[in-house]
Amino acid sequence: MAQFTVNATRFDPYKNFKFRLKWDGQYVAGVSKCSGLSRTTEVVKHREGGDASTTRKSPGRSEFKAITLERGVTHDLAFEAWAAKVWQVGAGLGSEVSLADFRKDVILEFYNEAGQLAISYKIYRAWVSEFQALPDLDANANAVAIQHLVLENEGWERDTSANEPKEQSQTSTAA
Repeated sequence: MAQFTVNATRFDPYKNFKFRLKWDGQYVAGVSKCSGLSRTTEVVKHREGGDASTTRKSPGRSEFKAITLERGVTHDLAFEAWAAKVWQVGAGLGSEVSLADFRKDVILEFYNEAGQLAISYKIYRAWVSEFQALPDLDANANAVAIQHLVLENEGWERDTSANEPKEQSQTSTAA
């Protein structure tokens, strides 16, 4: 079976440099790095008393690894506002945590080289466990200031409504 059904002549897998994140129905500006989506399932070993000296293995609890996002520091408050929903310093007793909406569903969209949506994932019930507003500052450095956001989540799945796009070939015209 071909790796690509719509573009049967394509052999190269997608590159990892074109992606966008969306939460609250809005794309988040400037995200330049996103850690991978990873799930680990514990192995439960067991045996019956009359079995041989080998164990059987069954799947146990599944755990979804936290997702780290990075972006250059801008005036967009999306990272900071979400992080403040988990813990707001000085908000007053009973208002430190926004229990009603500190969790969000996130959409991770992955694009082919031509900028067409190729694959999409739904990330469920994510919340901010770590936020770094500014990196260590260095007056002698020549780099972009990067914000970090770590999202805990309760699972993710592929959005099967995002179908493989039909890739167009370019026709060249001789001069």
